Amino acid sequence: MGWLEGKVALVVGGGSGIGRAVVDAFVDEGARVGVLELDPGRARALEVHADRVRAVVGDATTWEDNLRAVRATVEAFGGLDVLATFVGVFDFYTRLEDIPADRLAEACAEVFRTNVASSLLSTKAALPELLRRPGSSVVFTVSTSGFYPGRGGVLYVASKFAVRGLVVQLAHELAPRVRVNGVAPGGTLGTSMRGLATLGLSDRRLADLPGREEELRARTPLRVALRPEDHAAAYVYLSSDRARGVTGTILHSDGGVGVRG
Repeated sequence: MGWLEGKVALVVGGGSGIGRAVVDAFVDEGARVGVLELDPGRARALEVHADRVRAVVGDATTWEDNLRAVRATVEAFGGLDVLATFVGVFDFYTRLEDIPADRLAEACAEVFRTNVASSLLSTKAALPELLRRPGSSVVFTVSTSGFYPGRGGVLYVASKFAVRGLVVQLAHELAPRVRVNGVAPGGTLGTSMRGLATLGLSDRRLADLPGREEELRARTPLRVALRPEDHAAAYVYLSSDRARGVTGTILHSDGGVGVRG
């Protein structure tokens, strides 16, 4: 039996990158999985899992689509035990002094709507179903950017510090009924995260940066360039009953960035 045998999960942003790797890992560990995915092609690609996955095309920054995804998951699989979120947008290290004043408020709203509010909307939509299941849990995707400066620009770093706040505050609010934890991945190859549209960066992807693999190896003490599947086991553990005593915790999957002075 897998670590998630009998559990039902909803993975928000599960069509690519770390989210897709977690969908695959959840299925391998015995879970049935609902997915909310913005891109129709990525949603169709999940059909490889046949009746183990139910994908819904929609926008995680809207209440209605989050609610649709929860309802579709429950209708397909009879309940909900786990919520995991993976929606994000990047600012490509843009410094405050380089953000035009007339775009600052809009850029801030875009990054916080995508990186923070979407997770709150997903949790709010899923919460009634999670409360029905003993041992239910939420796992947010934080980032090394939520712990260290320089891992993004001012907007992205601020948004990821905010997601750290979601973990600890919701763990406090929802105990003992629902566990809330996070995973903080380091820089990762093969992700599809794009830049802020407000700053004209929507056509840029982190995965396309030249020399990305070499740069990631150079900045991690373990000299690894991590891939999405390298993070998946952390989500499996936190979603499983083996972590039944764990809440308010963030697991670092970053190649050891924090041990470097």
